Amino acid sequence: MAKKRQFQTESKRLLDLMINSIYTHKEIFLRELISNASDAIDKRHYNSLTDASIAGDDYNILIEKDEDLRTLTITDNGIGLTEDELISNLGIIAKSGTKEFKENIKDLNDLEIIGQFGVGFYSAFMVSKKVTVYSKSVYSEKGYKWESTGTETYTIDECDITNPGTKIVLSLRDNSEELEEDFDEYLKEYKIKELVKKYSDYIRYPIKTETTNYNYSNEDNEEPTVTKSIEIINSMIPLWKKSKNDIEEKELFEFYQHQFNDFQDPLFHLHSKVEGNLSFTSLLFVPKKAPYDLYTEKFEKGLMLYTNGVMIMEKTKELLPDYLRFVKGLVDSNDLSLNISREMLQQDKQLKKIAVTIEKKILNELEKMLKRDRELYNEFYNVYGVNLKYGIYDNFGAKKDDLKELILFKTTNNDDLITLKEYTESLLTDQKYIYYASGKNKAQINALPQMDLIKDKGYNVLMLTDDVDEFMINVLSKYNEIEFKSINQGDLDLKDEELEEQVNEKQEVSKGMLEGIKEALGDKITDVKLSKRLKDSPVCLVSTEGVSLEMEKVLNNMPIENQTKAQKVLEINPNHDLFKALENLYENDKSLLADYSDLLYNQALMIEGMQVENPVEFSNRMVKLMIIANKKNED
Repeated sequence: MAKKRQFQTESKRLLDLMINSIYTHKEIFLRELISNASDAIDKRHYNSLTDASIAGDDYNILIEKDEDLRTLTITDNGIGLTEDELISNLGIIAKSGTKEFKENIKDLNDLEIIGQFGVGFYSAFMVSKKVTVYSKSVYSEKGYKWESTGTETYTIDECDITNPGTKIVLSLRDNSEELEEDFDEYLKEYKIKELVKKYSDYIRYPIKTETTNYNYSNEDNEEPTVTKSIEIINSMIPLWKKSKNDIEEKELFEFYQHQFNDFQDPLFHLHSKVEGNLSFTSLLFVPKKAPYDLYTEKFEKGLMLYTNGVMIMEKTKELLPDYLRFVKGLVDSNDLSLNISREMLQQDKQLKKIAVTIEKKILNELEKMLKRDRELYNEFYNVYGVNLKYGIYDNFGAKKDDLKELILFKTTNNDDLITLKEYTESLLTDQKYIYYASGKNKAQINALPQMDLIKDKGYNVLMLTDDVDEFMINVLSKYNEIEFKSINQGDLDLKDEELEEQVNEKQEVSKGMLEGIKEALGDKITDVKLSKRLKDSPVCLVSTEGVSLEMEKVLNNMPIENQTKAQKVLEINPNHDLFKALENLYENDKSLLADYSDLLYNQALMIEGMQVENPVEFSNRMVKLMIIANKKNED
């Protein structure tokens, strides 16, 4: 007797989506079912290399139609499914019962769900009112029948099946004039051939269906003789093995969307063939949008790996460096062993050579794009530029020379993103350094008090807005022998002798007051100085060499126990009215110096976008000083 079971709760929305789908491309159901059938045959063939007892012959996929019963049947002689596999692994729904899926499905629209998670076996419900699956695993003596109308339940029962494989019977929905839906169309021979050619022509196994042949005699007006035969309707040549000239862009994009579950076209692709001691073909794609989980631990990088036409690994992480983890695609090489394991892959010299070649080809393509199609490169960089920056920082800068020319920067003097080469070509004659400033955005950076004198000089300043930027700059250290210099770290070296002489003189005169401020602030700072970088602003914080203020912010946002601190220096503008007020305070009312010092320090922290260390104490000091100021006004 058939056992009735409930679908998993998190699967319900996707089931509803399939049954009530407004998705216009319902025809992709056939693509999905053929793809699943091909995967099942792949798995049987691959497993048979180490277990000859399960080997099959004449691997194929058969599509049959019955216009009277209004059924469409897809049969394969692949690995088949056991009862447990029918329950736990049948299509996308079982695979998507993850925390990640549950969290993201709430916020996605229908098209995005189809794009990000694929539709798999359950796409059949877009065209079917009932789906019946007959399957027998190569590892089981029993066959099973799975059936569902796509509501909340399905049934499983034993059935008699002679040969391993899977047969899926679709009982098509009723046609609807109101919705202009003609499901009988999928029972037409021409439509089946059209869809196979459109979506599944590259499947490496024969896809067969009954074909009508019309044989005409030489006699005029004589009706043709009609015969029917089972024929192969796909070319079986994988897309990537075709000549570039024989592939239309539309074909490539459809392949990409189907294979990698993206409803958008890729930003660009790279199809290459390498021949020599090590031969391989690669077909690579860069998505227009970064995968939603690209920067999470759950994201799995890697390319599909084929050898002798058989996929031996779905996510071969060894083929891509971390900074190119967003690249999707495949590699096909006949020089790799079919029996290669994950452990062997890590040590495989041939695979490492392939990985090196692929990395070079991707970088060469980006270099060409940067020179020939700046608009497209900018689009790429706005999505994946941060990955290239991580590539420079990673592994102690091992890749910095390969990547530095590909990095683009916002600057104070340019509206568009520019390269370091373009920056250095526009250096003013008296500019010795590549100056940079860090902040959340361009507006915040332009408002930094440390920018005052730099702006007056007309120097162009790199604007760093990503967390990784300063770490990357530290690894680069210089470009074409020109050193990088932060506007809020160390001496700016602006070579203004008059300013330096003036500041040094005041520094000596105000030594007692500056030491008093330093003492009041304790270990919050390492020094208090009069500033050689401020013009209009009263105060700022800078850091000594080593960890910068921006690095402190980034590192302290990470889940680490010990907080990292920059060695801070409080700089006061000697030409600001505030400085005169401090001098007057120091001479006439030293008791308030600690309160004013704390106020200045916290003001400088806020300017840098850093948190006030003790908001309650800061607020109380503000109130105290306001009350004192008010009393003096009354007196």
